[in-house]
Amino acid sequence: MLKKIAVLTSGGDAPGMNSCVRAVVRAGLSKGFEVYGIYNGYKGIMEGDIKLLNRHSVSEILNKGGTVLGTARFPEFKDENVRKIAAEILTEKFGIDAVVGIGGDGTYKGLEGLSKLGIKTIGIPATIDNDIASTEYTIGFDTALNTIIECVDKLRDTSSSHQRCSIIEVMGNRCGDLAACAGIATGAELTITSDKLMTKKEVVDFLQSQRKQGKKHAIVIISEKITDVHEFAHEIQEKCGFDTRAEVIGHMQRGGSPTARDRITAARMGVYAVELLTKGITSVCIGLIDNKLTYNEIDTALKMPRKDSSNYVDIATLIG
Repeated sequence: MLKKIAVLTSGGDAPGMNSCVRAVVRAGLSKGFEVYGIYNGYKGIMEGDIKLLNRHSVSEILNKGGTVLGTARFPEFKDENVRKIAAEILTEKFGIDAVVGIGGDGTYKGLEGLSKLGIKTIGIPATIDNDIASTEYTIGFDTALNTIIECVDKLRDTSSSHQRCSIIEVMGNRCGDLAACAGIATGAELTITSDKLMTKKEVVDFLQSQRKQGKKHAIVIISEKITDVHEFAHEIQEKCGFDTRAEVIGHMQRGGSPTARDRITAARMGVYAVELLTKGITSVCIGLIDNKLTYNEIDTALKMPRKDSSNYVDIATLIG
């Protein structure tokens, strides 16, 4: 019978993580568990940075971005010997029976490793990139998307005033959802993702045709890791006649107070994780499909193909 559970956040921070931590802690306490917080992800296990939490421990964190538990990259956790030491620390030093991990694929892999060593685990998807294949929606995506929209709207104002073409790079880690949805929501003239690549010539030809038709400004949204946007902006300016600037929105996409959607989704997933533990369902990760909570075995989820953003890009292109 489970008595002690722990919660950690790992990988890149995402708005809404705090709402999820709060839900796990308070739902766990309501079910009679002792609930521990693991600080700074998997690194915190190795350092024994684990503390008993109560309801007050997670008060007034709903509106805060980032994660109060902290997070840290810890590639050493890929080593099975390191994971064995971590499992011993959890069970022998703290008596922890189960770990709820909030994060992305890397977090899931860590949980999978712990589950093979007898630790009961639940994964909750939290990443601004929305790149977890086993769920339609990840905690943090909506807030990041709204941050991008706010930035692009402001850039469009100045782009229009100066008759400028703005090449705007957004995050995504090879998942095009942020760029594609931002393209729809901001009316971008072009949206480019790894699922809908365009050659530089195709982009130049399109912008040249827009210029000839009297278009005085343009917004191009592109996912990260596709091209050097600064060099591309220089090339567009030379060939299209637009005064062209590159803008990399960067890590501000990770921050900020989470939207209502992220807070509510995070709370739902946190409570659901505790419910699964009480039913003896572990070594799984939670997903949201058609707005219904579900779960998959972690190893199954990790093997699922990445989501394709082509449909969203098609919509953005059609109405841009």
